[in-house]
Amino acid sequence: MVKLAFGCFGESFSVVSLKSYLAEFISTLLFVFAGVGSAIAFNKLTSNASLDPAGLVAIAIAHAFALFVGVSMAANISGGHLNPAVTFGLAVGGHITILTGIFYWVAQLLGSIVACFLLKFATNGLAIPTHSVAAGMSDIQGVVMEIIITFALVYTVYATAADPKKGSLGTIAPIAIGFIVGANILAAGPFSGGSMNPARSFGPAVASGDFAGNWVYWVGPLIGGGLAGLVYGEIFIGSYAPLPASDDYA
Repeated sequence: MVKLAFGCFGESFSVVSLKSYLAEFISTLLFVFAGVGSAIAFNKLTSNASLDPAGLVAIAIAHAFALFVGVSMAANISGGHLNPAVTFGLAVGGHITILTGIFYWVAQLLGSIVACFLLKFATNGLAIPTHSVAAGMSDIQGVVMEIIITFALVYTVYATAADPKKGSLGTIAPIAIGFIVGANILAAGPFSGGSMNPARSFGPAVASGDFAGNWVYWVGPLIGGGLAGLVYGEIFIGSYAPLPASDDYA
């Protein structure tokens, strides 16, 4: 059963909440800077050639490392979401209110946008690569791919960070989350781009002015994240005896 809660303005504008938004902004900025920067670097080193296996591996590793660090940096402050789909998935399971989640979204999107404009400036105007569905695939197929890989990401978040029975897995959580993102990029990169993150796709779209197909990277990840929150929260967490509330990933 969906456990969405609207929340209250007082809670969403508390000092703790404001620090959480700032942490999401900074961590998302650094993650997107490294992730998109790795794609720009590949294009520069290969004279904008088509992505090859080595380039795909390099970009996947860059995203995995950057997300591991970003989640680690923000985990004790905001929970280290860095992703509107993760925030939505956690809201579905009742781990964050809708109102606070909206401010998380704003911080994440702004972080991504600022990162991409910084990259554009620092690289002397090099093109900012955007996510797109591969030739020969339909947008619907891209949405399905994004649903599946985002489900895997948010399910991993629940299993390692949001589950009240996670015990001592707190240190392992950022590693597992980074690994699943890297693995999913290797699997889906040549097909849907392997976004799993509306903010990761939105920032480059804003900086480049190219929003073609950007809806795919909202619809797919949000459905996948919501389904993961519903499945894990209802089937696993919902079957537990009541435990004290945890602030680790809220």
